[in-house]
Amino acid sequence: MQFYDATLPLQEGMITFPGDPSFQIDPYFQRREGAPFDLSLMSIGTHLGTHVDPPAHYLDGGATADEMPLEAMMGPGVVLDMRGIAKIDRKALEKSPLGDHVRVLLKTDNGPLLLDSSFHKDYVYLTKDGAQYLSSKGVCLVGIDYLSIECYENLGAPVHHILLKAGIVILEGVFLTEVPPGAYDIFCLPLKIKGADGAPARVVLMR
Repeated sequence: MQFYDATLPLQEGMITFPGDPSFQIDPYFQRREGAPFDLSLMSIGTHLGTHVDPPAHYLDGGATADEMPLEAMMGPGVVLDMRGIAKIDRKALEKSPLGDHVRVLLKTDNGPLLLDSSFHKDYVYLTKDGAQYLSSKGVCLVGIDYLSIECYENLGAPVHHILLKAGIVILEGVFLTEVPPGAYDIFCLPLKIKGADGAPARVVLMR
């Protein structure tokens, strides 16, 4: 078996979506100052780094981070090679080896941008008809390698609405730079934060 950690490390100075809170971690107890142990205090947004978007992110009464079905986030899936494509539409997905996979991770030219602390507005994204196509194929999880799955400042967030209304878990900020395209067992485990509109997640792929 071969494992890939597709999680972006949480650290100060990391990339954030414009307007979102940045990551901070500060010592709270320190052994060097006489405390019996080290303990730190973190400040973190619910949509920082590698994270999931549950329905509650956009839909009234939608499931929160702690209510998302584990079976949607763990199981066989595929990493699709979408590098060289400016936007992922239905046509691009129809040409891909999607097959019957219901957990889909989109590997794009965004990968290196996740390691840049500056936000890039021209990232690769999923289009509305691409989202509709994935919904029609019965997909239960879709991930992309940047901080949003749809284009920047897309009025009304139609891609999010299409996916979340179909019960599809959205995974954003998944780090796929060193992950070869192909089939994997996918394990996506967001923090179980009661009532949260999103949550950071640890994502591991096994081949």
